[in-house]
Amino acid sequence: MRIERVEASRHKRGRVLVFLADGACLKITEQELLDFGLRAGDELDDAALSRLKEAAGVSNVKAAAADLIGKRAMSRASLERKLQEKGASEAEARYAAEWLEAIGAIDDADYAALLVRHCAQLGYGPARIRDKLYEKGVPRELWDEALDQAPENGGQIDRFLAGKLHGRTPDEREKKRLTDALLRRGYSWGDVKAAWNRLGSETWEE
Repeated sequence: MRIERVEASRHKRGRVLVFLADGACLKITEQELLDFGLRAGDELDDAALSRLKEAAGVSNVKAAAADLIGKRAMSRASLERKLQEKGASEAEARYAAEWLEAIGAIDDADYAALLVRHCAQLGYGPARIRDKLYEKGVPRELWDEALDQAPENGGQIDRFLAGKLHGRTPDEREKKRLTDALLRRGYSWGDVKAAWNRLGSETWEE
């Protein structure tokens, strides 16, 4: 296959467009341009064209992966899922994630700790935080260490109730509403009951 022309992309830095005689346009990076020594007028046999397409695919997925994690932190599993949603093969997504992991750009342990701190700041309890760790694809073996960095449950619940009650003594209806809210946030019944006891307010049994 003859290369008609080679030119830099006007819209994406580092991308090179290779126009072929059959009308196809390959989007490659500057690295493939150098590795394959591509110039207008060159003839690519089927084997060379296949290798070029494979190399370009890997490079483009790596670039997409770097772009994704540059926008927000995520787990390796989430990154691979996002890349596949964008059209990458399972192998390409895995390779790109391994590359970023190898250079320290993604780290599931660091991400787990970050996610736990973020959820705690939102007032979530352990059960809700575990749900988030699962949802974001964090390996289970990293959960416990990350959860150890969350604030103590009692203090979190006390602050929540103080912010809602402002020193008032709630009636039973309000007490139930606040209790339900805490349970939805992922706190255990035992921790919620203990918090009400600290306020000198009796609670019903679950």
